[in-house]
Amino acid sequence: MRRRHCLTLPLAAAWGGCAVVQGVSPAAKVSLVPTGTLRAAINLGNPVLARREGGELRGVSVDLARELAKRVVMPLQFVVYESAGAVVFAAAGQAWDVAFVAIDPARGREMLQTNPYLIIEGAYLVAADSPIRSNDEVDRPGVRIAVGKGSAYDLFLSRALKQAQIVYAPTSPAVTDVFVAQKLDVAAGVRQQLEADAKRLPGLRVLDGRFMVIQQAMATLPGREAGLAYLNSFVEEMKSSGFVAQALAQHRIEGAQVAPPGPAR
Repeated sequence: MRRRHCLTLPLAAAWGGCAVVQGVSPAAKVSLVPTGTLRAAINLGNPVLARREGGELRGVSVDLARELAKRVVMPLQFVVYESAGAVVFAAAGQAWDVAFVAIDPARGREMLQTNPYLIIEGAYLVAADSPIRSNDEVDRPGVRIAVGKGSAYDLFLSRALKQAQIVYAPTSPAVTDVFVAQKLDVAAGVRQQLEADAKRLPGLRVLDGRFMVIQQAMATLPGREAGLAYLNSFVEEMKSSGFVAQALAQHRIEGAQVAPPGPAR
């Protein structure tokens, strides 16, 4: 798992040097941005959060990173990864300052996470003629499920499945192609990705309902509690102000919901 690409944005020039710090204490700022550049990990493995269009990064997490950099008045560097697992792996080397990953107990040991800002669904995809008709028919002996290694679905299903077998794809976007190539029984992933795959490849269908609720949050590195406190207040403001909802509408993301208000920290 390796870092793929970095982009540095000249934020001071973009905002004319007139941005104002809004509620960022010196301790929080140093905790969150110790190098003087806000390094935001962007996961391209989840199309709900981020994607490339014409060589540019776009998506809800990209918008949030830009707004955060504006608030703390720091230059922004995007550190781009192909999967959430790669983002988590890079935490040990302190390769980023903030990230956008699903909440999971296992990830809580590698990073500090905010309240969720977005809720999406984990779904299953099968062949059109598959005898599997519902989510509760998946966890059975002999059923093989394609899952993106290190994804939120991988972490959840590794704990939840009792009889079915997990077969790993290198990233979440590659899940359906692995499912088809290896003639597996089920593919697991974010609903929007699987629905797009079902349109791209004939003879596939997405099962109704969801097998998990995925809470997307922001994160920072262990030991940065002051930064986490500010990040959490930032997330709550982005939800309550309508910023997250507007980003979803702007990027034409359907099926995702703004998370409800979370507890104060």
